[in-house]
Amino acid sequence: MAARIASISGVEHTAMLGLGVYRPARVVTNDEVAGPIDSSDEWIRSRSGIRTRRFASEDETILKMSTAAARDAIEAAEIEADRIDCVIVATSTWLLLTPAAAPQIATELGLTGVAAFDISAGCAGFCHAVAMASDLVKGGTARNVLVIGVERLTDTVNPADRGTAFLFADGAGAVVIGPAEESGIGPTVWGSDGTQHHAIRQNKDWMQFFREIDEQGTDAVRPYLAMEGTAVYRWAAHSLEKVCRDAIEKAGLTTDDLDAMVPHQANGRIIEIMARVLKLPENCALANDIEETGNTSAASVPLAMEALMRNGDAKPGGVALLIAFGAGLSYAAQVVQLPNWK
Repeated sequence: MAARIASISGVEHTAMLGLGVYRPARVVTNDEVAGPIDSSDEWIRSRSGIRTRRFASEDETILKMSTAAARDAIEAAEIEADRIDCVIVATSTWLLLTPAAAPQIATELGLTGVAAFDISAGCAGFCHAVAMASDLVKGGTARNVLVIGVERLTDTVNPADRGTAFLFADGAGAVVIGPAEESGIGPTVWGSDGTQHHAIRQNKDWMQFFREIDEQGTDAVRPYLAMEGTAVYRWAAHSLEKVCRDAIEKAGLTTDDLDAMVPHQANGRIIEIMARVLKLPENCALANDIEETGNTSAASVPLAMEALMRNGDAKPGGVALLIAFGAGLSYAAQVVQLPNWK
């Protein structure tokens, strides 16, 4: 008889136990970004809903922002850091192919020997990581998981690109996911549509850039983030209602049960459309952090959760729909109980 491999099991329920965020100190107005793209404050606000955004300084690195948000999340979760045995970092702007950011962040936090890795799912990365973390705890592979969404999009955006320069910004958000007495994270509805890969992309791969350097020398133009805004808008407006409704249904709820909706802060108009088609009840708070923070990709959902609670529009324990979408195109949604925050 073949040897039998032992199995493990975890817990029945998980929840977000604590939330922390990091917002760069520098506040950037529309007037500051409008000049290079021949635009105006009025045009930017009407197109995106953005009034200000945060740009990281040179010393506000991916590592610094992540560790700051993570420390606050751990404190809000009211657990000892040594109870965390996995760190997942969702980002598109850690500009090293290897090593990943997560092991360095774990070490900076004093987490020795824990599993640590990065994932890349664009703006949907945080919700992807939440799903993975919850399953790891339920499966017994981890006791508690630290999930971080972090971006320095200003490193990847051409300030003269009219399609991206006014949208993207920097920041970090983190949550601790661990065991709970009742379900605090519903089933995740996620997927991708590779036919739309061109809609949000790096405009040239690194090998092409290296060839251009060989051929053109200093005249070679580095890769930048590019976006086809109309394609993204149409895809989101027509595809995300079903994702949202499926996530709510899989959680065993209806829209009337929602205390809040926290969509990825991609564009103010997309947020308004999603809220309208879902026919959210009047008492359901709608996160609109994009107005002050811009689009921070994988960091936007945790930053928007924090803003919603800080402003008094929602409270810890409230039932919220999270929905995010971005490069890939990739998407993910789940219903959660809002965590304690710091």
